[in-house]
Amino acid sequence: MTIKFTMLALTISALVGVSTPLYATSELTVERHSTQQQLSLTQLIEMALTSDANRKQFYAQSQAMRESGTAVATLSDPKLKVGFGGLPVDSFQFDEDPMTNVSVGLMQQFGRGSTLDLQRQKANQQADGVTLQIAARELDVANSMTQLWLELGYQQQAEKMLAENRRLMVEMETFIQTNYSIGKNEAQDLLNAQLQVSQLDEKILANRQMQRRLTAQLSEWLGSQWLMQNETLQATNQLDWTALAQKQTDSTTRHYQHLNTHPMVKMADVAISANQTQVEIADQAYTPQFGVEVMYAYRQANNMQGDPASDLLSAYLTVDVPLFTGNRQDKNHSAAQYQVGAAKLQKDTLLSQMNAQVNTLLIDKINLEQRLERYQTSLLPQSSARTKAVERGYQNNTAQFNDVISAHRDELALQLEQQRLITDLNQVNSNLASLLGGFDFSVDTPSLNTANQPSTRHNSAAQSH
Repeated sequence: MTIKFTMLALTISALVGVSTPLYATSELTVERHSTQQQLSLTQLIEMALTSDANRKQFYAQSQAMRESGTAVATLSDPKLKVGFGGLPVDSFQFDEDPMTNVSVGLMQQFGRGSTLDLQRQKANQQADGVTLQIAARELDVANSMTQLWLELGYQQQAEKMLAENRRLMVEMETFIQTNYSIGKNEAQDLLNAQLQVSQLDEKILANRQMQRRLTAQLSEWLGSQWLMQNETLQATNQLDWTALAQKQTDSTTRHYQHLNTHPMVKMADVAISANQTQVEIADQAYTPQFGVEVMYAYRQANNMQGDPASDLLSAYLTVDVPLFTGNRQDKNHSAAQYQVGAAKLQKDTLLSQMNAQVNTLLIDKINLEQRLERYQTSLLPQSSARTKAVERGYQNNTAQFNDVISAHRDELALQLEQQRLITDLNQVNSNLASLLGGFDFSVDTPSLNTANQPSTRHNSAAQSH
């Protein structure tokens, strides 16, 4: 009986060591190695963003819009006019009639008011909107990779707990088998212990399969070559969210000050500005459009006095006068104003949706923190005490071995649930960081192989300023 007590005491002490809480009451405490893991995650995010094709696509599109804006804002090419006039059809001689001439002329059409400059301004504004999609893409990739990283960290934490529980269960199986061989335990106890070991083996196998699946999902941004070289990846299910905590100092439910710095909201602002520029372009439709034409006519015939006829020079000014504006200019101007109103309403809708998402995530965060506090202060200590009591009962032959197995299984389930809640809390923080700005990574501006583009470095935390 003394041997049994020693083995069960070893089992309980080991399980209690595994279930040491990692959560503090106010904020999630970070393990000592989490800083290193955070740096590793940051490096992976920067590596993924550097080679991300979508960022390069948006950059190329923005550059294309700027080039197109320059082209649109340039005066149309002058037109060359060459011909002859006054040619007698009876002789087709150029020197017979003084009215016969060979003429060459140039025609140039100018823009209407400030239309060309405004079109360039609008194109640059639209290009700025596409450029902001790069920042939005960066946040999306960072959030997606962080979610997978945290989930992978949870699976690795669960594997450690399962492996430790299996090790203890194998020791218990060995102990029971020894007692069974000398007639101190029943065959049912031995079979139950062996079944528990087999079930833990199955859970560990399923866990490792999930880890490989999560690692493979990261290759969406890191590439297949990275996956071949990094089949195993050490992750963590909790990160340092100091940058995010600095943006949650107040308890208000209106988070528009921080949301206004989000790339999606900035894109809405750019859309409003572009539509306001379109209104200014529509205003220019009420101004006249000018064109000039200069022609030189060469004559070979003599005039009526017998002297060589003088060459002719002609100059014309054309004016496009907008007199009937009811069905064209007025309607275009009204449509442009409606577009401005629609763009503003779209921004308001976007802000409302994002603000609701932030409030929902904050509620989830509070609930998760409260649940984790309960796990730390009551559930885990109570489970540990129950396991000890059941083992003492089994030692004194007042409890069955099935009760011991059940107590250990329940304690392991609570430990895994605690890690699940820690992971969920960090994933909520990741979603908040993607909305309020809480990621800390630096990445170069995308560059294209077809052109030498200046490379300027920007920081994700500075995008909101």
